[in-house]
Amino acid sequence: MLDLSVIRQQGSFRVNVTLQAGAGITALFGPSGSGKTSVINMVAGLARPDQGRIVVDGRVLFDAAEGVDIPPERRRLGYVFQDGRLFPHLSVRANLTFGRDRLPPSDRKVDFDAVVEVLGIDHLLDRRPALLSGGEKQRVAIGRALLASPRILLMDEPLAALDSNRKAEVLPFIGALSRRFGIPILYVSHSMDEVLSLADTLVLMDQGRAAAIGPTEELLSRPELRPLTGRWEAGSVIRAQVESHDPRTGMTRLRFGGGILAMARNHLAVGAQVRLRIQASDIAIALDHPGRVSVRNILPAHVLSVTQRDTSLVDVMLDCGGTPLWAQISGWAQADLGLKPGMQVHAMVKALTIARGEVAETGGGEEDCRRRPALDPCGRPFALGASSVDLRRE
Repeated sequence: MLDLSVIRQQGSFRVNVTLQAGAGITALFGPSGSGKTSVINMVAGLARPDQGRIVVDGRVLFDAAEGVDIPPERRRLGYVFQDGRLFPHLSVRANLTFGRDRLPPSDRKVDFDAVVEVLGIDHLLDRRPALLSGGEKQRVAIGRALLASPRILLMDEPLAALDSNRKAEVLPFIGALSRRFGIPILYVSHSMDEVLSLADTLVLMDQGRAAAIGPTEELLSRPELRPLTGRWEAGSVIRAQVESHDPRTGMTRLRFGGGILAMARNHLAVGAQVRLRIQASDIAIALDHPGRVSVRNILPAHVLSVTQRDTSLVDVMLDCGGTPLWAQISGWAQADLGLKPGMQVHAMVKALTIARGEVAETGGGEEDCRRRPALDPCGRPFALGASSVDLRRE
């Protein structure tokens, strides 16, 4: 558990953040210069707040009023940077055990073999960092931080230096860490792909402050937060379960509160809990149930609100069996449909729109931790940043 309330003046820039982060992965999301790294560095002890208090796992690390400022090396925090920062003269095994060996045996809470298994690095133990790929280096860096048995794991854009294929390689491992080892993670990112794949709780950073904090699904489905999540990130994040795969049609069926969603067949096991995101622009609205159309997903819903955003776009919030869906339609379409709160409508989503989503299996248990990156139906890794829908293995 992280309980933080800090103020720090950095030249003309002021960081003033209050937040609490519990179990799972808490993501600090925002553009460069919004204060994300400043916050994580204050938790780590690499930057000193002017005012405030930082408590991790019940231990006061900093309290300006009481004069408490625990040195970084005594805070028992794991820190993973953008680059691996491995010791080049040491083997992978020696890098992994560097921090662990400096702990008293009674403080070593994380098992070496478990970390090696979860991160899939058993075949790398005798190599030097120069012989590792970028993704392998980051996995080793994560393992080294874990084996220091930290109270919390801090990750400052750990995938920023990797290309899309290496990101797809590392993401599933990061998603598995918190639940497997019971260590909360504070994760800094300006990539919405990473946030969608990993974050349980989202902190939207804006000009040095935490502008909004809450469950990822909730915050990313709120139109009023669009200036903070990005104009092109408008959409709904919902939870679902894999119900079945149909080899005849090549489709996968997902069940959620509003019914069934069809998408191109994925590799997830039947019964898997997933999180998916549908862009607002990919939802069409019909007043009457359409006849024979190519759209496979036709969901009954009712209108919650209609908001004119500009001269060409209208935000329509729908309730689909208790699940909020955010649709964007043109002003011309709204003039024709005359949508009003309370109206019964049908939300339509193309199955192939969902099919192009990226799959990230994270946090699903020990077996999922050992799996390799998600593959599309042709056996190729999904590329980050190319999707309108993201599926997350819970």
